[in-house]
Amino acid sequence: MPESTHRNSNRTLALYAIALTAVFELLTCVMRFGLQMESTRDTASTVGKLTCGIRIHHSYIGAFTILVACWLWDKKPNRAWWLLMIGLGLFFSDLIHHFLVLWPITGSPQFLSLIHI
Repeated sequence: MPESTHRNSNRTLALYAIALTAVFELLTCVMRFGLQMESTRDTASTVGKLTCGIRIHHSYIGAFTILVACWLWDKKPNRAWWLLMIGLGLFFSDLIHHFLVLWPITGSPQFLSLIHI
């Protein structure tokens, strides 16, 4: 791939990842503050049972998606590109939500506690 195309592809990936981060964070804030939903309270009876009480942040899903994208990069670059973009959006949205939104508003990032029983 020529250098200019590679640079353009990276710039496009970054812009899409930033846009998806904003969309994911907006949805997260609407659910948290608009619908008054909290993961520890509202998912304990459903997702909590599936995960044995371990809290699954969407940054974990994003990190896993990024790893899958890296594994697929040579085999299916187009799919890997989309997975990488989605994974980055999920990962950064969760970090922004906990450390730049929740922490200033609630006084706690609510990130370090993994198990809620």
